Amino acid sequence: MTVIIDTHVPDFTAAATGGEISLKGLRGRKVIIYFYPKDNTAGCTMESMAFRDAYTQFIELNSEIIGVSRDSLRSHDSFKRKLGLPFPLLSDVEEKICNLFDVLKKKKLYGKEYMGIERSTFLIDTNGILRKEWRCVKVANHVDEVLSAIQAL
Repeated sequence: MTVIIDTHVPDFTAAATGGEISLKGLRGRKVIIYFYPKDNTAGCTMESMAFRDAYTQFIELNSEIIGVSRDSLRSHDSFKRKLGLPFPLLSDVEEKICNLFDVLKKKKLYGKEYMGIERSTFLIDTNGILRKEWRCVKVANHVDEVLSAIQAL
């Protein structure tokens, strides 16, 4: 099952920096879930830092940010500490959340094809309904787009 706009996002629980996180536990707040390919890569670092730098604005809008990749918790802990990220990072090694949001796509690198995470962001409202999605995200100005969408809810 893949979630689609204006439908309820099924609850999930996942290993995260700082302990397990469940979507149901965040009900009553808007939730921004951003999927990124890999810790400590240039684009993922820039995107995570942009969310970090705007974190206070998200909190003021009753929102929580969650980053997700297939990296291990150990990698996430290091990445989070290195960048000073104030929000949790979920480890989706088994790709359950990636499949729920359909973010695994065929990619090519040096002529080799592989399945990887397509940089994507999802906005879930206070009732657990998916309200907006951004796919094939370009990092520049993306956080501003997400903030505008939250303000419009």
